[in-house]
Amino acid sequence: MRVDAVINAANESLLGGGGVDGAIHRAAGPQLLEHNRTVGGCPTGEARITPAFNLAGHGVRHIVHTVGPVWSGKDTDKSAPLGASRADVLLASCYDESLKLAEGHGAATVAFPAISTGVYCFPKTRAAKIAVGRVLEWLAGHNQPEKVVFCCFSDDDAGIYRQAIEGEAG
Repeated sequence: MRVDAVINAANESLLGGGGVDGAIHRAAGPQLLEHNRTVGGCPTGEARITPAFNLAGHGVRHIVHTVGPVWSGKDTDKSAPLGASRADVLLASCYDESLKLAEGHGAATVAFPAISTGVYCFPKTRAAKIAVGRVLEWLAGHNQPEKVVFCCFSDDDAGIYRQAIEGEAG
């Protein structure tokens, strides 16, 4: 996929991990780890931007690292309205902050993973609704990015995002 910016679902150290984070670090090469050692980490709900390193050969110019919230026992009421928990607010902030950095660096195309839905256990449907809502709100008020892609791990995950998009369009 050729996009200007890839969003990385990172951990607070920005030094690599599993899942999307590990895959991006492997693809970008060891220079990413070396660079991120100088960044000083990233708190949950915020984002940091780095060069794409070896991903530049695939057309990627930037990696935006964002740290999503861990879904905890305090957040177990999955039926609560969106935005009712601190985790919801932090996840929404991940999208806002990532889009702000992408726009500030001229990224016309951006690819997002499903932030926090893997080992951080955020409920997938809830996360998709937050992601789609924040991105659509951003796009309505900004010229960049021009295109946002949600990259899903599985067909089931893609179905959850399709439903969230249809829910926003309906």
